Amino acid sequence: MGSVATQTVSMTNTGTATVKISQAIVTGSGFTMVSESVATAVPVGQAATIQVQFAPTSEGNDTAMLTVTSNASNSPLAVPLSGTGSEAVVSMSPTSLSFNNVPVGQSSSQNVTITNSGNSNLTLSSATISGSGFTMSGLAPLPTIPAGQSTSFSVQFTPTSAASATGSIVFRDNAGNSPQTLALAGSGVATESTLSSNPSSANFGSVAVGSSSLQTITLTNSGTANITINQVNTTGSSFKASGISSGQIIVAGETANFSVTFAPTATGTSSGTITISSNATDGSLSIPLNGSGIEGALSANPSSVNFGSLPVGANTSIGITLSNLGTAGVSIMAGSITGASFSMATLPAQTLNPGQTTSFSVTFSPSTATSMSGSLSITSNAPGSPLIIALSGTGTQPQISANPTSVTFGTVTVGTSNSQAITLENKGNATLTFSQVAVAGTGFTETGLSTSTSIAAGGSVPFDAVFTPSSATTATGSITLTTNGTPSPLVINLSGTGATTTLSLGATPSTLSFGNVNDETSSSLTTSITNNGNSNITISGVTVTGSGFSATGISNGTVLMPGQSAPLTVTFEPTAPGVVSGASVTVTSNAAPMTISLSGTGTHWVSLAWTDGTTTAVTYNVFRGTSSGGEGTTPLNTSPLSANSFTDTNVTSGQTYFYTVKAVNSAGSSPPSNEAQVAIPTP
Repeated sequence: MGSVATQTVSMTNTGTATVKISQAIVTGSGFTMVSESVATAVPVGQAATIQVQFAPTSEGNDTAMLTVTSNASNSPLAVPLSGTGSEAVVSMSPTSLSFNNVPVGQSSSQNVTITNSGNSNLTLSSATISGSGFTMSGLAPLPTIPAGQSTSFSVQFTPTSAASATGSIVFRDNAGNSPQTLALAGSGVATESTLSSNPSSANFGSVAVGSSSLQTITLTNSGTANITINQVNTTGSSFKASGISSGQIIVAGETANFSVTFAPTATGTSSGTITISSNATDGSLSIPLNGSGIEGALSANPSSVNFGSLPVGANTSIGITLSNLGTAGVSIMAGSITGASFSMATLPAQTLNPGQTTSFSVTFSPSTATSMSGSLSITSNAPGSPLIIALSGTGTQPQISANPTSVTFGTVTVGTSNSQAITLENKGNATLTFSQVAVAGTGFTETGLSTSTSIAAGGSVPFDAVFTPSSATTATGSITLTTNGTPSPLVINLSGTGATTTLSLGATPSTLSFGNVNDETSSSLTTSITNNGNSNITISGVTVTGSGFSATGISNGTVLMPGQSAPLTVTFEPTAPGVVSGASVTVTSNAAPMTISLSGTGTHWVSLAWTDGTTTAVTYNVFRGTSSGGEGTTPLNTSPLSANSFTDTNVTSGQTYFYTVKAVNSAGSSPPSNEAQVAIPTP
């Protein structure tokens, strides 16, 4: 790049007529025609030339096209053009030079390599050095460096005073990045100055993480010239120097103090260096640093405490051991506890050296039947403080209830018993046990419950309260249950009244009147026999007096409890006409005999039957009279009869009756039948 290449293109007329060129142009970056004018006419067999130049503007391959327009048969004529742009590229290693702490009057030399990484020759036209004390050699005469090649030269620094110096070398050449500058720096040190430290190294030993340790280091100028501190560098993240800075002067024969702090942030060994650069003869002073970070580690065993299930009102304690598993002492400041029903023994402030332990106890005293949680908090200087120890436990307690909560027996006959069921439920979360079952009150007892009874959580147990009065009086009492549950004791109040034994039978109705009942027929009436007393009544006999009467429904041995009733059916079936008087039913039992009065009258009756000689009769009417032919016109039956029979139950003893029958259809009534005569016996 930066140069030009020229080539001539010759065009020959190989035809049979003159070729007239009207235009010639070049397209493509970097290519141009030297002269835009070309011969306009090319005779047969003659040639025309065009000069083309290539002046690349960038490194790499370029292409273009020369196009010639004419009257030739093959117009336009296209001529491809190509070329490659080349350039020298300069690089230096190193890119700068630093000569540190070179004694005054002495020299220090460093080599520099110049490399041509381009694709064309590098031609150095000048190399100019500046700066006090700097010289160079190896570049005379200035070389040409082929593409891909390199050359080396040396630079010397010979200080004339104990001071810093800067300079440069400026190169000019045919490279695209010309000029190039090589920066130079150096420092001269006096030959009569020596810098030393006391101590020559700093060992901080073991330091707890999070704290720090400080050491003082003394610098001594044991020479005859002043020393100027140029730079102070500290390596090692946990080390820090203070009290010394660049530009500080230590007078010949004097000392200067500075501090180094070691503040470890993690456990383990740390190392570092303080490097002090100055104009002293030795130039650079290194002070090694080392130290170890140590740290306490507080742990608890157990790390959490589960007391499990414990009855309400009870308590249990578990010991906890705190251990220092670290490499530094742990200072325990305080211990605190949260959570209802949890408490801890006193934990005094103390320091645990590595490997040491201390113990204390935690107590769980549940006051309610529920799950509880809490925590212990141990405050110390250990990492992660406070140390949290989770606490948990469950208070258990049965809960007893009775249904019903009290029992009223009402009135109970002396000498008998009344039993009522009571159900006990355990609504708590632990098994209910009984330590005492006590019954108070005259006449009261219980069955089905004892101190060996237990009720699982959520379960129930039935038992009976019994009242057996011994006298006719009101009694009160109780059943007191002492358990491991709540409430304890549980009291179930009892009450009842004893009554004197009364035996009384009653009948409703107490008399039975059957009225008129035809001979050889029957009629039944029912009465209810009731125990009106307060004790059971046992029937021992049922006795009936009076002709034609009988009783059913109650048999010997029937037991009626107080208030209970039983039906008694009495039947009257007269065998002769007339009034039956003085009849009764007597019921005997362990109560007083009970008599039911009975009355009824037996009566005669006349049964009539006839044969119909026609087939057109629908119904019949019966007529009666007390003399022959005196039957009259009013039927004896209250409604037409469809059957061929009729019973007359309304007759008088000793009377003679005459009967006739008439058939009835849609045409009317028939004449009377033959007359039947009936004489009613006396009685």
